[in-house]
Amino acid sequence: MTKPAHIAIIMDGNGRWAKARGMPRTAGHRAGVEVLRKTVRAAGEAGIGWLTVYAFSSENWSRPAAEINDLMGLLKLFIRRDLAELHQNGVKVRVIGDRKGLKPDIKALLEEAEALTHDNTAMNLVIAFNYGARDEIARAAAKIARMAAGGEITADQVTEDTFAAFLDTAGIPDPDLIIRTGGDQRLSNFLLWQAAYAEFIYLPGHWPDFSRDDLLAAIETFENRDRRFGGVAARDVAS
Repeated sequence: MTKPAHIAIIMDGNGRWAKARGMPRTAGHRAGVEVLRKTVRAAGEAGIGWLTVYAFSSENWSRPAAEINDLMGLLKLFIRRDLAELHQNGVKVRVIGDRKGLKPDIKALLEEAEALTHDNTAMNLVIAFNYGARDEIARAAAKIARMAAGGEITADQVTEDTFAAFLDTAGIPDPDLIIRTGGDQRLSNFLLWQAAYAEFIYLPGHWPDFSRDDLLAAIETFENRDRRFGGVAARDVAS
C-alpha cells in the first residue's frame, strides 16, 4: 500500500454548515479555519509531504463584499496567529494563484509566509489563493507566447513538462488524492492540469465537520485504490 505523497483539499460547505445551525456564514468560515489548523497538523503526523488547500478561488470575488472582507480578515488571522507554529514545525508555505490586484497588505502577508518558511523541509503547505485553474493555464500559455515572440522558446520545445514549468505549481508534485467536502462532486476550477491522474474522494459532510479520522480514512481508501495510469496492472497481464 502506497501513501499519497500529495493531498489536495477543496474545503467546501462552510456557509451551509453555518446556515444549518442558524448562524451567519462568517461563523462557518471561522470554524473552517480551526479545522484547517487541525488538518495541517494531522497531515504532518500522518507523514503527508504535501498538502494543498483551496482557500480562495478567483470566482469567490463575486460573493458579497462583507463576506469577502471577513475572509480576508481570517486569512490575516491565520497567518499572523499560526505562521510561527508552522515555521517551528518545519512547514514550508507556498502560495499559488494570481497576485496581481491583491491589496498590498494581503500580498505582503503571503510573501512574509513564504519568505519565513522558505528553508523548511518537514512538510509543504500550498495555499491556493485568488486561484483559478483556467486562469493559471491561460497565464502560462500567455507567458510562453511572449517568450516565443521574443525568440526565447520555439513551438517544438513546448512539451507537457516544459508547459508545467510555467504553471503556478512548478516544482510541486501533482496531487495523488483530492478530497472535497460539502457533498458536491466537481473540481470547481481547481488544479485542472495537475489532477489528470489524481484519485478523488467526495465527502457529504461540510468542511467544519472534517476531522482527523476523515483524513486518515481518506488516506486508507487511497491506499486500497488500484492506480494504473493508463496501463495494465501486472496481475491482469496474461502469462
